[in-house]
Amino acid sequence: MRRQVFGQIGKLKPDKIQEYIELHANAWPGVLETIHKCNLRNYSIFIQGDSVFAYYEYIGDDYDKDMALMEEDRITQEWWKHTKPCFIKYAISPDSEFYHDMQQIFYYE
Repeated sequence: MRRQVFGQIGKLKPDKIQEYIELHANAWPGVLETIHKCNLRNYSIFIQGDSVFAYYEYIGDDYDKDMALMEEDRITQEWWKHTKPCFIKYAISPDSEFYHDMQQIFYYE
């Protein structure tokens, strides 16, 4: 098992910023359980204006499998019904819709 780190950026709709903040101030326990089960750790979301930056570490062995498990989780699907409408579609590349994965260029432990 090796740790991978991820950084993502996204843009919020101006009228949804406060809602997004409040959702994460009261994150659903079932969503947090799924995040943990899917081997994500040290998950943080930062905000500046309408820009959000997320950071997390993945400690599992099969990222694609764990992300598929997350997508299949009913509680997480319901959570996304609340969070995804907060975003402006921010497609920097064809494979991104709401968040765009950033390239890591430096890490110091």
